Amino acid sequence: MSDHVTIVEVGPRDGLQNEPYTIPTEVKIELIERLADTGLGVVEATSFVAAPAIPQLADAEEVFGRIQRKPGVRYPVLVPNEKGYERARQVGADEIAVFTAASEAFNKKNINCTIAESLQRFAPVLERARADGVRVRGYVSTVLGCPYQGEVPVAEVVRVAEALHEAGCAEISLGDTIGVGTPAKARTMLETVAKSVPMEQLAVHFHDTYGQALANIHACLDAGVRVVDSSVAGLGGCPYARGATGNVATEDVVYMLNGLGMKTGIDLMALARVGDWIAGELDRPRSRTGQAILKRS
Repeated sequence: MSDHVTIVEVGPRDGLQNEPYTIPTEVKIELIERLADTGLGVVEATSFVAAPAIPQLADAEEVFGRIQRKPGVRYPVLVPNEKGYERARQVGADEIAVFTAASEAFNKKNINCTIAESLQRFAPVLERARADGVRVRGYVSTVLGCPYQGEVPVAEVVRVAEALHEAGCAEISLGDTIGVGTPAKARTMLETVAKSVPMEQLAVHFHDTYGQALANIHACLDAGVRVVDSSVAGLGGCPYARGATGNVATEDVVYMLNGLGMKTGIDLMALARVGDWIAGELDRPRSRTGQAILKRS
């Protein structure tokens, strides 16, 4: 297996979407650009969801239109439907992400439709993306548990991942939205999905609600996954998942990967400085790795 792990930095989108006060557009742009300068190869920039749904990202056009995109860095954006796709394309987005869940209850609360309806909703988006040569990533939420229905059968995760794969998603991110997963469950879920979708097209996305995210990532790395989602300074939380704390911190993930002898191409000190800066801007705690490194320097 390759010793290179691709980190998908989701801080500017997933990390900021649930913040309680409006973050200045200038701060969002600076965050994206500073993250790209750390050696990250993928920085999820924003979301073209309707403003009433996610007010924090209502400035998506301005943010994406003004960032200075660095050669070799990908800047995917989230889109919910054809309108969102059109908005994203108008400002030059060339990679998108669509989203659904493995839990019917969560999907109805989150995007007000069934899983089947969500797949139908973005089918035309995938058709247009294919025609335009736009890469598509698919998110599957609640793969290890749902705040409304509790346990989520692995068979449902497989079914949804298969549907996204067959629809043309180049990569599928499996998300533990409420952070209830443990290493054995996470690995079993991943390996079961990988029987239907090639491992090289899978990614993992863990929230750290119970402090299990790094352990879960380690277990999934052992199983063969090589794409990991994370958020600088551990920013984030799902607005539709009560009690779900932030994503695993990118600094913590990179430190662990360095210790395993795996390669990311990321400058950890530079990343720690970005985490320290954005945590200060948002009055949020720093990541543990970030704090440790900056105190030592």
